Amino acid sequence: MELLVDLFGYLSIVVHGLTILSQSMALGGALFLALLARPFAPRLGFVGQDIATGTARIAGWAALGLLASEAITVALQTAVLTETVDLPVLNVLSANFAVAGLVKTGAAALMALLLFTRGPRAPAVPLLVLTVIELAAATLTTHAAARLDNRAVLLVVEGLHQLGAAIWIGGIPCFLLALAHVRTAASWRMISARFSRMSMAGVACILVSGISMSLLYVGDWQGLYGTAFGVMVGAKIAMFLMLLGLGGMNFLLTERLRSNPETPVTRMRRFAEVEFGIGIAIFFAAASLTSVPPAADLTQDRVTWQEILERNTPVWPRLSSPDHDALALPALQAKLDAQAARQKITPQAAFVPGSGDLPPRNANDIAWSEYNHHWAGLFVVAIGLLALANRAGLRMARHWPLLFLGLAVFLFFRSDPETWPMGDIGFLESFRDVEVLQHRFFVLLIVVFAFFEWRVRATNWNNRAAALVFPLLCAGGGTMLLTHSHAIANVKDQLLIELTHTPLALAGIMAGWARWLEIRLNPRENPVSWQIASWVWPVCLLFCGLLLLGYREA
Repeated sequence: MELLVDLFGYLSIVVHGLTILSQSMALGGALFLALLARPFAPRLGFVGQDIATGTARIAGWAALGLLASEAITVALQTAVLTETVDLPVLNVLSANFAVAGLVKTGAAALMALLLFTRGPRAPAVPLLVLTVIELAAATLTTHAAARLDNRAVLLVVEGLHQLGAAIWIGGIPCFLLALAHVRTAASWRMISARFSRMSMAGVACILVSGISMSLLYVGDWQGLYGTAFGVMVGAKIAMFLMLLGLGGMNFLLTERLRSNPETPVTRMRRFAEVEFGIGIAIFFAAASLTSVPPAADLTQDRVTWQEILERNTPVWPRLSSPDHDALALPALQAKLDAQAARQKITPQAAFVPGSGDLPPRNANDIAWSEYNHHWAGLFVVAIGLLALANRAGLRMARHWPLLFLGLAVFLFFRSDPETWPMGDIGFLESFRDVEVLQHRFFVLLIVVFAFFEWRVRATNWNNRAAALVFPLLCAGGGTMLLTHSHAIANVKDQLLIELTHTPLALAGIMAGWARWLEIRLNPRENPVSWQIASWVWPVCLLFCGLLLLGYREA
């Protein structure tokens, strides 16, 4: 139970991200079934029936995922509150957040039951009623439910925001299913035109609600760049603009089908895949927002524009490391060990992972962290340059993924000096610290995608699934970086670090999905899009390296 309490903050963000994803897919699938798949089924014949059946199946499994993730959320919150505040279980379950979670769980269960038992013939009215209930309960678990001012307005716009995400992003898997089943230009245009109109309605919901929430939650420009909430809102806006660009190009392709039925539609499917991937990143960014207070409530300890400029003014990278013994934690442990030796008692641990206390830091800890980031930046700059050289035709540069293995070894030893193998905290014990857990996870990601990408490039491994490992893990790593947090007591210093990590995350997401397009697009049918994608991802890697070289903590 103590371990659960230690990891609760990070676990709650991850599970909430999965909840938003499954909710959007379940509601989006139900709306796709009611507004597109079933109305078009008679005109599409047997293919239309297959699309409706597949849509019901996607929505049903998403509803089961929503049931599971929401049940886990309620269970986690109940377990932590009963452990830390010593409240009876029934008292916790009668709280508003728990009641809303249980209502969401019940609505998801009924939706899954309808979709699996009736399939494409599931009645539309009960599905739409359950959709409304799900959205209403979901809004009661947002920031809006805790507001004293403008509560009713915020509840409405929160519901509108989630509805828009469900219609647009949540409906994309069903849209991809439909495009994969049809074979004629008329069918492609009919389906894509209807989904484009649905997506426009979703975009309108997101725009209206997003602007409203920004005005009420963020408040002013300093709230946007000077608070953790505002920075994450900025990241969501950046990704939303990416989605608008991809969606706009798909809309133009839909219109082109009207005049030229021979227009290839492969690009539409590939862009939709990327839209869904970026949408998932937005969902996890939204989940991360629930862990911080709205910017409008944080009037103190905001970062000023001058502080941002000062912290990000380029300086020469730190290429020499302080001694491990000079770090705050080893120095404190050595002092405690000496005192215990004089008193002939067992020495006290200077830091216990998961205790809730922040580890001590001094100037050498800052220098150690900057050294790590700067050398990591050198690795990534070299990787980006070699990837660009390989793209330009230099065959010997195809081994660039092996540099990621060197980066992984470096990070494994250096990321957390207080833990094994450099520190006194054991390997398994260190996983009680969320920051260490995330660092180990990123190291594992680096090793896996380095191995797969090197085999694909250097050994001509003819396996399309293996080729997709690098872009998926790269985009996934960028998404997880949006949820990454640092154990630093100073709120301003923590935010200034996040201001560096957020563009890193966005560049990682762009690199992953650009590489995905390079693999999935047909260069003969879409030469311009393929060319752009093939250059964008190595440039993004180079940009990540330059950001790391400019990283500072003081």
